[in-house]
Amino acid sequence: MRLRIAARRSDLARLQARMVGRALAGLGIEVEYDFRESLGDVNLQDPLWRMPAKGVFTEDFLKDLIDGRADLVVHSWKDLPTEPREQTEVAATLPRADVRDVLLFRRDRMGSAAAARRVRVLTSSPRRAHNLGPFLKTYLPFPVERVEFLDVRGNVPTRVGKLFAGDADGLIVAKAALDRLLESDAPERGSAPGQEASECAETRQILRSALENCRWMVLPVSCNPTAAAQGALAVEIRRGRPELKDILARIHCAGTFACVQEERRTLAGYGGGCHQKIGVTVLEREYGRVFSLRGLSEAGEVLDAFEIRGREGAAAPRPEDASRIWPASGDDEPLFSREPLPRSAWEAELAAAECVWVSRATALPADASLGERQVVWCAGLRTWAKLAHRGVWVNGSAEGLGEAEPTRARTLFGRGRDDGRDGDGDRGRSREAGELPWLKLTHDRSAAGMRSLATYRLVARRDAPDLKGKTHFFWTSGTAFDRALELEPGIRKAYHACGPGLTLAHLRRRLGPDARIDVVLGREAWLAWAGGDEPRGDGA
Repeated sequence: MRLRIAARRSDLARLQARMVGRALAGLGIEVEYDFRESLGDVNLQDPLWRMPAKGVFTEDFLKDLIDGRADLVVHSWKDLPTEPREQTEVAATLPRADVRDVLLFRRDRMGSAAAARRVRVLTSSPRRAHNLGPFLKTYLPFPVERVEFLDVRGNVPTRVGKLFAGDADGLIVAKAALDRLLESDAPERGSAPGQEASECAETRQILRSALENCRWMVLPVSCNPTAAAQGALAVEIRRGRPELKDILARIHCAGTFACVQEERRTLAGYGGGCHQKIGVTVLEREYGRVFSLRGLSEAGEVLDAFEIRGREGAAAPRPEDASRIWPASGDDEPLFSREPLPRSAWEAELAAAECVWVSRATALPADASLGERQVVWCAGLRTWAKLAHRGVWVNGSAEGLGEAEPTRARTLFGRGRDDGRDGDGDRGRSREAGELPWLKLTHDRSAAGMRSLATYRLVARRDAPDLKGKTHFFWTSGTAFDRALELEPGIRKAYHACGPGLTLAHLRRRLGPDARIDVVLGREAWLAWAGGDEPRGDGA
């Protein structure tokens, strides 16, 4: 059998079409390609929000499918209108790439931006401009009073070129596009590099040069949820071709499809289209679906949600009163005091580390200095904000989703080795390949996980809290739970909550299969729920 695949002519579009082609070739199907420009490729003057509201990159291929000149078209799914088409359908998608956006910030503009307390960022997305203004003022490592967003059009290398040709400080791009283009020279296992390797050679060189001359930041979906379906590929076919649907079902990723459909339904509920100031991201994880929605609807509704949906298990009842919860505030649990370790205990190993994971802001000693080329990741956004206030450039965060949440940063880093965890698309499971050589800064009792360096010690406090009568607990670490269990064994029968990650695994292990454990994104959300002010932060 021979199938004809159509797609746009850009490096990224050709690369994505060949990804689908390789998957079909693995089924013994012959593939040929037809690459050409769309309206969105030809008109590079107008911002996307000024162009036709639907299908500027996809409408030109619709007639090819209907008339039989192409068997299937491969799209970046975020470019498709949210309304279904009468004569065509999306029959398959591959496992999703990283959904997040990336900020590239010119190294030679850091000083002038800090002095002016102003940053100028290239993007034509109303969503990014709306959501990232407040974010950049908080999470850049120097004071920012004004953020200006400038329109930019063109494919990825064109936009990168405009970053260095003008007076902008930074550029926002989809990480999936960067990753795919940078990885285009990587051969499939057991095979030689594909044709796209030579086709994209110049683009890879441009992007690698840009990364050398920029600092990069992977933007968190909790603050900057992405365009609906970002990072996913849509394989569109003409309706009424069941034999083709059967073939495509063999390369289809159902998990990606489900997340993308939820995102598109959500966006469609507010009118759809790239002109909207709305980002929505759904991530499928073992503990449920992480749902992030942020922006401003055309009706003026402020949208702001970051929660877990579809979690299995019964929800805990609210406590009878606030005296039953512990801890009762957002302050650190009064179980331990923290004593810094001497500089000699951590200085040499920290200086030698290429990639540093910061478990909490105080884990990076106040007198520590980081190199400009060291990659810095942090456990949550509060830690990120504190580090930024200290002048530390943070490359990304686990966003409170736990240490096992894959960073997927090796391609941007460009110098990593295969010795850790890596995500496997929208499932987000861990596997022993593709992650960076992280060194986690933490305390001397840290649980097993990635390679760790203790920068402080935990000392059990003598003035321990009285936990008798408490019925609802939120835990930020397994160490805190173990200490509390020593003080009051009766808490085993209580209701427990924590974020995803190592703490959740520890509680499940210590409390057994009948434990009452809720997974909640953040202690503040749990406190608001436990105090009766808000719904619990997991969508239940």
